[in-house]
Amino acid sequence: MHSQDLADPALRLFTELLSVPAPSGREERIAAVIRAKLEDWGYQPETDGSGNVLVRLPGQKPDAPVCCLAAHMDEIALVVTRIEPNGTLRVDRSGGLNPWKIGEGPVEIMGDGETRIIGVLSMGSGHSESAAAGTKWADTWVITGLSPRQLQEAGVRPGSTAVPVREGRGPVVFGDPSDPLVAAWTFDDRMGCVALLRLLETMRAQAIVPYRPTLAAFTVHEEGGSPGAKALAHREGVETFISIDGCPMPADAPLQLDGRPGIWSKDRLAHYDQRLLVALCRAARLAKTELQPVVYAEGAASDASLVYSVGGAQRIACLGHVRENSHGYEVARLAVFENLYRTLLQFIRTWQGE
Repeated sequence: MHSQDLADPALRLFTELLSVPAPSGREERIAAVIRAKLEDWGYQPETDGSGNVLVRLPGQKPDAPVCCLAAHMDEIALVVTRIEPNGTLRVDRSGGLNPWKIGEGPVEIMGDGETRIIGVLSMGSGHSESAAAGTKWADTWVITGLSPRQLQEAGVRPGSTAVPVREGRGPVVFGDPSDPLVAAWTFDDRMGCVALLRLLETMRAQAIVPYRPTLAAFTVHEEGGSPGAKALAHREGVETFISIDGCPMPADAPLQLDGRPGIWSKDRLAHYDQRLLVALCRAARLAKTELQPVVYAEGAASDASLVYSVGGAQRIACLGHVRENSHGYEVARLAVFENLYRTLLQFIRTWQGE
């Protein structure tokens, strides 16, 4: 990435958040960064028992049902399942990570407290007939160079998590300079956090008051079934829950990397509220862009549909940047991040809960 690319507000903030490891269950570091930014802008963020970071926005109509705008803080990762006598770590996935997506390379293992150590995710020699079989987690391991005692002293144990090291995460800007692409080790869901943070910064600067009482939420553990969002929705009595997340591009999805954000119409758990979909599409048009509707037949769910599936909200939506290589080294059109932000800003200005 070139220095001039940091002039883009979304990329600048994304690069900062991307440097902070945030596997499910260990979101406290990125939560602290988000809280600090919110406090700098004059908000008084709360952190609930789950670890969600919350901002309460009073509405023009105080007795209207609560709307929640949510982006999850956690990322896919490795989880340690066993420590071998030679200090090698056996690992499995946390969230939807496949070994062929991450490949061999350095990872940082998060010990208890602030300790982080480096290891190398390994799949063995390529000079064997069984090399092609090394695509299951049972066939992988992390070389640490440390003894079990040294790992114990570093707070590494079964349940510890690991993510790719900062140097391999990106972002990388490439392609046509007039309409570039950007790639990184998963936008999911730091770019959702970026969009929500930019929205909150603008709302504060321009004194924008939503029509409904609104809860802005940075949630935990979406990659593990969304217990953070579920607990939040039940406790707060949320009527409308809108996830700000990415839109993956499976082969059958009618999505294009052309700068237009996407909006989920159905996933494996739920049909999304079609009136809310229409309202968000209208906001996008007013913001001089469009949303691309998509149906996910299998393998996809969001904070919103997971909340809906347990009765935590009555109306749901999910929208975000369209991205290729989901749960890997993802690629998106740089323009999509500005178009998503402008859509959310237009929506919060005009939506009255119809």
